[in-house]
Formats: sequence, C-alpha cells, structure tokens
Amino acid sequence: MFINGQFVESKTTEWVDLKNPATNELITRVPKCTNAEMHEAVRSAKEAFRTWSQTSILTRQQSMFKLQQLIKENMKRLAANVTEEQGKTLADAEGDVLRGLQVVEHACGVTSLQLGETLPSITKDMDTMSYRIPLGVTAGITPFNFPAMIPLWMFPLALVCGNTMVLKPSERDPGCTMMLMELLKQTGVPDGVVNVIHGTHDAVKFICDHPDIRAISFVGSDQAAKNWIPELVERARKLKVNAGHEPGADLGPVISPEAKERICDLVESGVQEGAKLLLDGRGIVVPGYEKGNFVGPTVLADVTPQMRCYQEEIFGPVLLTLSVDSMDDAIALINSNPYGNGTAIFTTNGATARKYTQEIDVGQVGVNVPIPVPLPMFSFTGSRGSFLGDANFYGKAVRATVLVDLVD
Repeated sequence: MFINGQFVESKTTEWVDLKNPATNELITRVPKCTNAEMHEAVRSAKEAFRTWSQTSILTRQQSMFKLQQLIKENMKRLAANVTEEQGKTLADAEGDVLRGLQVVEHACGVTSLQLGETLPSITKDMDTMSYRIPLGVTAGITPFNFPAMIPLWMFPLALVCGNTMVLKPSERDPGCTMMLMELLKQTGVPDGVVNVIHGTHDAVKFICDHPDIRAISFVGSDQAAKNWIPELVERARKLKVNAGHEPGADLGPVISPEAKERICDLVESGVQEGAKLLLDGRGIVVPGYEKGNFVGPTVLADVTPQMRCYQEEIFGPVLLTLSVDSMDDAIALINSNPYGNGTAIFTTNGATARKYTQEIDVGQVGVNVPIPVPLPMFSFTGSRGSFLGDANFYGKAVRATVLVDLVD
C-alpha cells in the first residue's frame, strides 16, 4: 500500500497471487487491504486536502512538470513492469505509458485551462466572478488492461485541480501504479495527497460507499463484407505470439489462467451457437513459456447479437464478425448494443463517413482510425452503458460564483 506518503505492508490475512502471464511464475502477492487500512487511506487524503487545496496553482503545476520529466526518464522501466505483470508486448507497454504521459503534459496547462470568468459592474460597484474550486477527496478505480495509462488519466488531473485521491489499481497488475507513486513522491508533493489501496470487490464497494469521497473515476466492466475476411484471417494467422518482452512479439499472454479459460469458453460458446471458427488460437503453446496464459489469434464469423460471445466482452485476441445488408442496418446494430464506448468506420466515401458519425450513438468514433481514443485535451467520452461523465479537468473541480461589492 501507499498511505500518507509511505509504502507500508498490509496487515491483512488475505492475499492475491500475482503471476507473470508468460510463465505463470509468482511475481508477488497483492493484499486485500483491511477495512481499517482503507479508512486510513481516506483519512489521510482528507487531512492532506486541507493544505493541498490551498497551495498555489503554480506549485501544483510545477509538481506536474516534475512528474512529466520523471516518467520520461523511467519510461522503459515502467513499460517493463507492464509487460511483466500484464503481458502486453514491450512496444504496446511503452505506448501505454506514453498515452498516460500525455495526460500529465496536459495537466501542466492547468493555469490556462482553469481560468474562470469575470463580469465587471453588473451593478454599481459590484462585480461577478466564476471560478473552479476543488471537490475534496476523490477516488480512482482502474482495470487491468492499461495499467499505466488509466491511473494517469486519473490522479494527475485530480491533483493539479487541488483534490486528493484514493487510488485502487487492478489487483492483477498494480505494480506500475506503485512505481508511479515512487515518482510522485520524488516531485515533493505532500504526504497523503495520493493514497493507494489494494483489493477486489470489497475495496471497490468501500470506495463507492464512503461518504467522504466526493467523486469517483472508474474504468472497468459493467456486470463486415465477407470478401476481405479470408485475407484478414491470413494476416491474423501470421501474428507472432510470444512473451511480451521477446523481440518481434505481436501478441503477449492474457492476464491470468482464469482469463484464458474464460476466453476459450466464450469462443466455444460461439461455435456451439452457430458461429464459424475461421481461425482457432486455443491450445497454442509457446516454446519456453509452456505454462503461459497464451491464446493465439482467433476469428469467428457469422456471429449474431444473440450469441453469448457477442454479449460479453471477451478481453482477448478474438475477432467477431457480423454481416449486415446496409449502412442503416450497421448503425442500428451498433446503436442497439447496451454499450457505447468506441466504434470505427473504414471508408473512402465522405458522405458515408458523415452519415455514420452523425447517426451513431457512441462516445468515441473513428473514421479510418481503429481505436479512437482521444488525446488528453479532449474528454474521454462514452454512451449508454459506457457513459463516463465529464472527463478532462471537468469533474475534478466545481464552479463557484462570487458576487463582490467593494464599497465600504
């Protein structure tokens, strides 16, 4: 844990084994923090807020400049940890860190982005000012798939606005978050400004229920033409599956044996429900990593929205293909999905692209861009079951309006 500026050992009796997904060798054990430890994290953040919220915005900005530089200097070390714990290739892991770094760089612009509004002389000798004030103790709950980027979506913006934070990284790959706390401590921010707890469902429930936590940032789950498919299958077949740190690896292992079992089960359910298995990556064995959680590229065709493999997010190297008769049918299919995180269309027709972007009900839309994650100066948007609320600096501060009469 990281409580009140110190790395401390939990007194819990419950631990989660954290294994390298390429070898299934034990890396470390992650504590399920006790209730008392989680309360101490919130207490520490609440106490730190009293002084941190009153620090100069320039002081908070300088801490982000320092954090930015430290992340750059430790980029490869952070990426190596992501690969070791999460399994993605080193190239993907460095991209994970880089996208998080961009958020820190964005936070460095707080002095411009947090400007308020003023209307002088609304009546004789009276002005009106509107400005942003911090909320208090905030919290962040992050998933396993981007262990560097997503924590960095959360705590830098919260801190630079004057908030404090209790952060709960995924219990499956929390190492990068702990390394980021080492770097944050080097910036000189006061103890207690960020506190890190570990756990599973109980920790999430604790955060959601705690009355002193004013805002929560959460990323996680909520309990085409056939003529190019053969070419796609052949390209997928050529992808190299290996441990993430091995040169030339295109795909690393999935996060855990349970994840591998779940992915394979969803693939099998698709086959049993009538989908065509064009490429089967189950049962792949990587030499030197025989105990790893590897699933090779897998392609299922003729999937329908009623199938379990379509209704549950797979979180693995599995491509599902569905066929529709028209653009209107494609838009209706996507808009009927309970989630609305991201979507993309590939076309050279401007009218088609315009129709798609105007009629689709999804938070992030790509035109010839496969993963339309916005740069940090734009909000990370979602729709329906993927709705995230305001992101960016918004949601980390609340507007306050003041009327001033300066006449004695």
